[in-house]
Amino acid sequence: MPISPSVPTTWEQFRARRMKLDMSRGKPSPEQLDLSHALIDGAADAGHVARDGFDCRNYGLPAGLPEARELGAELLELPAAQVVAAGNSSLELMHDALAFALLYGVPSEAGDAMPWRGARDVAFLCPSPGYDRHFAICEALGVRMIAAPMNDDGPDMDFVEAQVRDDPSIKGIWCVPLYSNPTGAIWSEDVTRRLASMPAAPDFRLFWDDAYRFHHLTGERPRTPDVLAACDAAGHPDRAFVFASLSKVTLAGSALAWFASSPRNVAWWLKRTAVRTIGPDKLNQLRHVRFVRDRATLDALMDRHRAILKPKFDAVDDVFRARLAGIAGVRWTRPRGGYFISLYAPEGNARRTVELAADAGLVLTPAGAAFPYGVDPSDSHLRIAPSFPSLDEVALAAEGIALSLLKAIDERRR
Repeated sequence: MPISPSVPTTWEQFRARRMKLDMSRGKPSPEQLDLSHALIDGAADAGHVARDGFDCRNYGLPAGLPEARELGAELLELPAAQVVAAGNSSLELMHDALAFALLYGVPSEAGDAMPWRGARDVAFLCPSPGYDRHFAICEALGVRMIAAPMNDDGPDMDFVEAQVRDDPSIKGIWCVPLYSNPTGAIWSEDVTRRLASMPAAPDFRLFWDDAYRFHHLTGERPRTPDVLAACDAAGHPDRAFVFASLSKVTLAGSALAWFASSPRNVAWWLKRTAVRTIGPDKLNQLRHVRFVRDRATLDALMDRHRAILKPKFDAVDDVFRARLAGIAGVRWTRPRGGYFISLYAPEGNARRTVELAADAGLVLTPAGAAFPYGVDPSDSHLRIAPSFPSLDEVALAAEGIALSLLKAIDERRR
């Protein structure tokens, strides 16, 4: 819908516009998806015959197309033998990995794998604010969640180490090491080293979700710490499961995902997935290999994504600076990459801000969604997702968010 250039100055004026804007999920915009439309237009040209003559229309290759594994290896900077090319979403791989661990156990430093579900209790550490879909997997599968405080360089490692040291029921921790969802944190080498080396249960796992490895919002391209090398150096070579995908690089619903880990874990993964599939979608893998080709091609594509995304993040920051700078208890992140901005309200104001925004026609992620069980103890965190709406809509939505927050603060003062 067309947006008037006039800017609302009160929540009531914003509400009177009867807008319908959705800032609830970090979805690529249509303009971003168009950048990879050649995957659709060029499907016939990509063909169905792999480099070695394999017919990708048929069953087989449970570890994925060799050239798709090699592409993943180049992008993740790992040996191809330790990379499995799988479906279109890393989220489904993370779900399956946790489900497999609960049912069958994982390779253990103590000997034979024992099903996690056989234990009296299974718990996961959840750096918070964190990714709500990670927490949804735990909740759906009955895994108890323990919120871990987040710092700018990753989770509070003093807290994490104290939790896992004497509690064998804690079997893993969720990790988004580069541009964490939703804080934008860049995990440090020191945090990675401590995660890799800390005393923990012999079958403890790092669920290393490298979702934003390529999603830079500046000209800098920081590298994700090499967690597999850190675990190997610490004497825990099987500790990390690495997940990555092209979901926000090419077509969000039809991309290519990878599972990577130690040789022992890869063998475990292939044994478990052999029961549920006779091979992934190799036609889609072939299309992606011929479209993305290599790291240089991917970097050029991501520069085009950045040209679309960065102005939207800048627009939110500009509005927040104009409306919220100097307001006691209000702060927000200025991420160098990823898909989200974290807005922190004074304690007790986040839920009311979301309610007011909804009343004014603006859909936000529910307050508390970035915490286990949807409970933010301070009721202060809001996740802002600027990617999907148009630039004009993002700027207007940011006004609505700021005005809703200011009204919520005003209501509590009365």
